Amino acid sequence: MAVRGIRGATTVEEDSPQAIVEATQELLGALLDENGIVRSDVAAAWFTTTRDLTAEFPAVAARRMGWAEVPMLCGHEMELAAGQDGNVPRCIRVLVLVNTERAASELRFIYLRGASRLRSRP
Repeated sequence: MAVRGIRGATTVEEDSPQAIVEATQELLGALLDENGIVRSDVAAAWFTTTRDLTAEFPAVAARRMGWAEVPMLCGHEMELAAGQDGNVPRCIRVLVLVNTERAASELRFIYLRGASRLRSRP
């Protein structure tokens, strides 16, 4: 069995605890569903947010989903110079590490809401 990484991102309309928790739960649910992953296969999760999100840790959403034994880390995403491709405001990103027999090429990354524009980046 290998440990593989699955990336995802989403955005929120406002910097509020409720918005961050709801969007993060939607993102994590989509990542697990799309990839056929069960919570017990999750080895760790690393969340980042843009610097305009400070109302709540995205890991709180995962804890509320029952990820009590999953190691998690939250941090801020690096900022790019104004006008550079990749700047997405109020963005939550995640790298979920999972134990799986599946090949990396079989895993699907999920980009929701305003983060869908990140998908078109090289």
